[in-house]
Amino acid sequence: MALTKNQRRLRIKSRIRKIVSGTEARPRLAVYRSNKEIYAQLINDVTGTTISSASSRDKDISSATGNKTEIAALVGKAIAEKALKAGVDTISFDRGGYKYHGRVKSLAEGAREAGLKF
Repeated sequence: MALTKNQRRLRIKSRIRKIVSGTEARPRLAVYRSNKEIYAQLINDVTGTTISSASSRDKDISSATGNKTEIAALVGKAIAEKALKAGVDTISFDRGGYKYHGRVKSLAEGAREAGLKF
């Protein structure tokens, strides 16, 4: 039985989530990538709350021009700025079952440039 791409991704995601979890001191930066947009959330898994979020649909980012990889870097910078405002400087990166390549890598590098440590 062949797995679909999404089933394969969810299997990888569950394998990652067994290891990566967020705390108040070190929340989890979860990435979701659709065909058109990219979303990032800082999550405290102990209380099950989202500390902050950013996406390519935010008003300041959606008006930006460039390809999807460049916009993903802007989302990474935006989530890092929100995290630093909330008093978080160290995070655990959760790539959500996606390859660390392209838009996911660009988002992570954008967050690193803006001051997040992971």
